[in-house]
Amino acid sequence: MKQVLLFLFVIASLNTALAQSYSTKQITKDVKTLSSDKMEGRETGTVGEEMAAAYISKQMGKIGLTPYGVGGFYQEFTFTPKAHPHAKEASGKAITGKNVIGFLNNKAEQTIVIGAHYDHLGMGSEGSLHSGDPEVHNGADDNASGIAAMLYVAKKLKGNSDLSKYNYLFIAFSGEEKGLWGSKSYVRNPTLTLSKVNCMINMDMVGRLDSNKLAVNGVGTSSLWRGILKEANTQNLNLVLGEPGIGPSDHTSFYLEGIPVIHLFTGQHVDYHKPSDDFEKVNIQGVAQVGEFVYSISEQLNKNEKLDYKKTKSDKSTKAPKFKVTLGVMPDYMFQGEGMRIDGVIPDRPAENAGILKGDVVVKMGEVEIKDMQSYMKGLSQFEPGDKTEVIIIRNGEKKKIDVTF
Repeated sequence: MKQVLLFLFVIASLNTALAQSYSTKQITKDVKTLSSDKMEGRETGTVGEEMAAAYISKQMGKIGLTPYGVGGFYQEFTFTPKAHPHAKEASGKAITGKNVIGFLNNKAEQTIVIGAHYDHLGMGSEGSLHSGDPEVHNGADDNASGIAAMLYVAKKLKGNSDLSKYNYLFIAFSGEEKGLWGSKSYVRNPTLTLSKVNCMINMDMVGRLDSNKLAVNGVGTSSLWRGILKEANTQNLNLVLGEPGIGPSDHTSFYLEGIPVIHLFTGQHVDYHKPSDDFEKVNIQGVAQVGEFVYSISEQLNKNEKLDYKKTKSDKSTKAPKFKVTLGVMPDYMFQGEGMRIDGVIPDRPAENAGILKGDVVVKMGEVEIKDMQSYMKGLSQFEPGDKTEVIIIRNGEKKKIDVTF
């Protein structure tokens, strides 16, 4: 009997290892393909976006998802961009992009939307932090990683008929980098009635899992999220929870329509919006871990009734403060202390010119106390180009005053 049990244990372990190996292999293929030079940075409205959309729709078909766009997997949208960030009127040539949408129909009353954006910056369009000659911005973390995780979850859910309390709608959004164009278009012209959507789970930049630390934003959009996340966290991930439903990614479009949302994110890094965001730097096993976590969240949602929707406290206004200057840093969105911790300093910008370093924590800017990202943006909004101010930072436990010129 012991030999039989040992044999069964070995077979079960082997099957698990093979399944994990297959999953990791597919994630590797998805991230590598989408972030290849061949895709030319996947900018909305380009040949690269077309190629990426074709790849994603093909993978959705292989998984067995039902096309749920308009006459197939695709839902086209058209926007006319503004001439520059502060322009009041639209200007320039209209751009047409496409969302890629697949449906797992369990014949349930309610549906869970699981999404990620697949577009990026092409050769370095508006939003690039690259200062040299045009180069392909491959966007391996941002956001080939999120698409790979979404497809991973889709395959797992397709293979489990027990999780049938909800249907699942998988959406690969385009136009996110342009200003959430794809998700805004979807909620205005949904292919599935929004009143039938229980919640939306968004994965944006999940390719740099480090020290098991995963940010989950939007937990304040339902009173049930914290309990669900706690039960789903069987991998003992170090979850950094954020309340707001509004953030710089596609979940915002759904939140503003009264739908509970969460956004998963493994953190900012020095390759953000640069040509150096390449496949080799992606933590493939980490992407699989994020996918497993979303699958576990789906298991917990399957045990719950429809989520209640709550407005989060920080949403007194749906508009962020407007500002005309930048400090030239990358914030550490995982930082849980008071202030705004700097995760990277951009060359030849005000922060570097003033001697501010990675790891510094900004606690005051002019007259504004900086306690979090919201107050940091409020602080920036006080200044015009050419203004000078005193910035107080904490470095190695000591406060320092630094003069900054914008």
